[in-house]
Amino acid sequence: MIYDVAVIGGGPAGLAAAIEAHKKGAKVILIEREARLGGILKQCIHDGFGLVRFGKKLSGPEYAEIFIDEFRKENIEALTLTFVTKIQKTDGGFDISVVNRSGAQTLRSKTLILATGCRERTAKQVSIHGTRPSGVFTAGTAQHFTNLLGELPVKKCVILGSGDIGLIMARRLTLEGAKVLGVYEAKPTPSGLTRNIHQCLHDYGIPLYLSHTVTRVFGTDRLTAVEISKVDEKMQPIDGTQETVECDGLILSVGLIPENELAESLGVQLDPKTKGPVCDGSLMTSVEGVFSCGNALHVNDLVDYVSESGEQAGRAAAEYSLKKRSIVPVKAGGNLLYIVPQSIDLESDNSETVVYFRSREELNSCKLIIKSGEKIIAEKKYPFLRPPEMERLTVDFSRDKLDGSSPITAEIEVNGK
Repeated sequence: MIYDVAVIGGGPAGLAAAIEAHKKGAKVILIEREARLGGILKQCIHDGFGLVRFGKKLSGPEYAEIFIDEFRKENIEALTLTFVTKIQKTDGGFDISVVNRSGAQTLRSKTLILATGCRERTAKQVSIHGTRPSGVFTAGTAQHFTNLLGELPVKKCVILGSGDIGLIMARRLTLEGAKVLGVYEAKPTPSGLTRNIHQCLHDYGIPLYLSHTVTRVFGTDRLTAVEISKVDEKMQPIDGTQETVECDGLILSVGLIPENELAESLGVQLDPKTKGPVCDGSLMTSVEGVFSCGNALHVNDLVDYVSESGEQAGRAAAEYSLKKRSIVPVKAGGNLLYIVPQSIDLESDNSETVVYFRSREELNSCKLIIKSGEKIIAEKKYPFLRPPEMERLTVDFSRDKLDGSSPITAEIEVNGK
């Protein structure tokens, strides 16, 4: 079983990558560990998906169904309920060991696309002390219980973190009859999109407490209360500000981490800022023939951009051929949290490279400037930038636009400074 492109992950990024690679003439196999394709979108029954791509509001399942229908129409091969246990790089590509209902088998592919998505941080990862009672859920788990299983996991709860999934679950649980006592955020500013702050909290009278965090949980079998503390500018709890809030549920929306265990096993270089692979303009990682896209590359706030990066990776993987690479790094400078891609291959066509970035903090009246050496190759003004809202820009990184092989730098200039 030999393929041109093997896509690992059947969510929005993987589906888009597989479809695009197939359209480019590649023989494609998609590997998904769940029984159904669609990824996390299956449980996202709220609308707001597809505004950029389709110009209309769709629910998560509706958005996924568009790609699943096209995937099936193109008759692309897929393995569901299949786990990748090992990947080995060979002279001709990659040997992928998988386990499914048919047993263990090995697939061989010329290229590999990692579309494995991301996972949620847990209570242990944010240092919440106390016992280990039931009733502590990540926002995604609570969403799974409510939307797919039809079970209300809590009756009176506290939500820690103002990420988009947490905000959406505050509204969802309220609609199902639960009491959401408040959303607590350790940072001085919200982490979710502005529209979700208004539509999910303000419209339902759910309070948002900034510079607050959960420092302790109480309960033996079931959660009975949480301890809330104010935090200082370094997000450290302030002694004497503790308050006990009685509840039977704690929902954690404390960040997402790209799922890259397979990438690490292949020796792929990871970016400490994005927690995803370092890639070039075609989304190829530091390992030849391995591409990354979607939330496995960096956490996106819109699924439209997840699909876009999937298509880009699928196109590049289908057209891949082993050749010499001339890599020039792209460095995130002043006021930038990160920028993707992190490098440009001068031997590739970079005339329409899509760049994604986030600002380090909230900024008003600012300008993104991308330079090659001292030569400005792109700039754009923004009335404001917020870290939760990812920005996208198409840049011409063609060789004749660059200042030789000088490093490429990107920075945000604020009020001419």
